[in-house]
Amino acid sequence: MSRISHKGLRSAFRELLASHTCYHTASVFDPMSARIAADLGFEVGILGGSVASLQVLGAPDFALITLSEFVEQATRIGRVAQLPVLADADHGYGNALNVMRTVTELERAGIAALTIEDTLLPAQFGRKSTDLISVEEGIGKIRAGLEARVDPELAIIARTNAGVLSTEEVIHRTKAYQKAGADGICMVGVRDFEHLEEIAANLTVPLMLVTYGNKALQDDARLAKLGVRICVDGHGAYFAAIKATYDALRAQRNLTHSTENLSATELTRVYTRPERYVEWAREFMHVDE
Repeated sequence: MSRISHKGLRSAFRELLASHTCYHTASVFDPMSARIAADLGFEVGILGGSVASLQVLGAPDFALITLSEFVEQATRIGRVAQLPVLADADHGYGNALNVMRTVTELERAGIAALTIEDTLLPAQFGRKSTDLISVEEGIGKIRAGLEARVDPELAIIARTNAGVLSTEEVIHRTKAYQKAGADGICMVGVRDFEHLEEIAANLTVPLMLVTYGNKALQDDARLAKLGVRICVDGHGAYFAAIKATYDALRAQRNLTHSTENLSATELTRVYTRPERYVEWAREFMHVDE
């Protein structure tokens, strides 16, 4: 297979955004998974922030991974990628100036597109992890990211949480990010098609949804008609890899007949020790997640 340039992969992602089809992402978390996804015919992959935290740190998705750690993993994937990879760049690892650095580093890593969200991360003292920054600060982050990119083919997508806002506020924020120049709008927490239709009616840029398999949004033709070009169902491949590792090691230790055969969800909870982080948050931040 001939090597595809980073610019070529970014152009391919732009073609997806300009199409009339809804594409589902493959969860890619290392070079092997990226190669497998491309070989199986996936049009786009995604490096999730939560998955990167698990893969690199063995830690839950509490905004603990640093930009350099995330970029290192993205670079490993970018070296071999034969499909466009979209990076979940969380909040850009800080303020608008940090967003500029994030865009610069991920562009060098070979990422085809990235999302910048308006969540207030990391969670502040006495605040919940679902709190959002002001729309003005969100606009500044998108504008800063656009200023920092060198390759105009790199897509910068603004992300917001439609599940913690009123529909009116979602429309206000997404229209503002569109006006700021975002190449697309990503939303998590969209409830159903009625909710999506209200929001999409006010937007002209391509849409990206993080659905995590929401059955109320499982109609690709209808999603495409409403402007959704990218759909993230979750990261099942990564959790299947955790489960496969666990099962293989259990078999090696002749534990296959024991009663403790945990699911992928249970394994993730056990081996990331989230209760430790929650207790630290309660002790040092007065946060009860």
